[in-house]
Amino acid sequence: MNKKKLNINQVKRFLFKQGLIVIKNKKKNFLKSDLKSFYMAGLASLFIISFFFFLPVFFEFKKNIIIASKEIQNNSKSNFKKVLDGESLTKSNKIDEGLDLKNLFEDVFKFDDLPSDTVRLSASTIEQLFKDTDYSLKDVRKTKLVKPIALSLLPEEIKKIENTKKRKNLFIQIILPLIIEENNRIKLDRKKLFSILNKNHNTNAEKNWLNKKFKQYGVLRKDLSTLKVRMDEIPVSLSIAQAAKETGWGTSRFALEGNALFGQWTWSGEGIKPAGSNINETHKVMKFKILKSSVRAYQRNLNTHSSYKEFRLARAELRDNQRSLDGLILATYLDKYAQTGKEYVKVLKQIIKQNNLRDFDDVKLLPSSIQLKSLI
Repeated sequence: MNKKKLNINQVKRFLFKQGLIVIKNKKKNFLKSDLKSFYMAGLASLFIISFFFFLPVFFEFKKNIIIASKEIQNNSKSNFKKVLDGESLTKSNKIDEGLDLKNLFEDVFKFDDLPSDTVRLSASTIEQLFKDTDYSLKDVRKTKLVKPIALSLLPEEIKKIENTKKRKNLFIQIILPLIIEENNRIKLDRKKLFSILNKNHNTNAEKNWLNKKFKQYGVLRKDLSTLKVRMDEIPVSLSIAQAAKETGWGTSRFALEGNALFGQWTWSGEGIKPAGSNINETHKVMKFKILKSSVRAYQRNLNTHSSYKEFRLARAELRDNQRSLDGLILATYLDKYAQTGKEYVKVLKQIIKQNNLRDFDDVKLLPSSIQLKSLI
């Protein structure tokens, strides 16, 4: 062969003479053909059409589900952090608004109809009673159980007990079962409320019960959301701290003469006029027939009065975040309870800490009925 440049036909003839056959590569030619361009253009068009078709759907999903969920979660965490830090909370809706005073304390003052032969036991008799029944605060802190001993009156001699620790312990022993008993009553009501709300149809008895609770908590327009916020417990530690502060650990005139553990004011009806008050001041300290009614009135006051709306909102935030009701946290929102404001809150927290009162927040009352047994 010459070294001249050969064309494809000459190569074919030469190979044919040698007994070889040249076959055309169809796949390669196909890829090089115009069909390849058409095929690729079709794929590209399909991709572009699909992309712009599903793009609005994706953004709508992100807006309604992902972003919305993120905002709800962030708001919840933000509110909860405010509760833990004791910051002010505001409601964006009409939940827990307004108050109907007509039947608010009807069940509290029913105790006034009780026989007036209540006996005031001496301090020594009460101490012996507690000893005979093995009721001590040391055991309560350990076992988290308290004996259901309900006393109606404080002993007159409590103010003469010079040993501060002894006086404090006796005071706590007397009011602790009363506070837990009233919390249990609310707990049972709250349990029944949620049971009713989870039903599609309610009986007439359940509807009558709801109407009764709307009146007890001063709920306007039969608003169930407001009832859920208001019908809740007060931490035991906070209740004891306020009772201790308002009565000087049971030694005040209001506590001994009027069974007033929490210094609630009244502008009508019976009460005790504070010593040294101005002649123009018309308020009195509410008096009660027994200690139990004072505890119930106190709980009803915190659960309904507009001054403690932030307290209830903070409590609801703790509930929503599956946290226990913490007396130290919730005390922050009781600055309107006394004229001293923030200083009052500071004192309450000191009382809780110095006396380890949070030990009693998870204490259970030994049941006196099958119904109460379910709460342990």
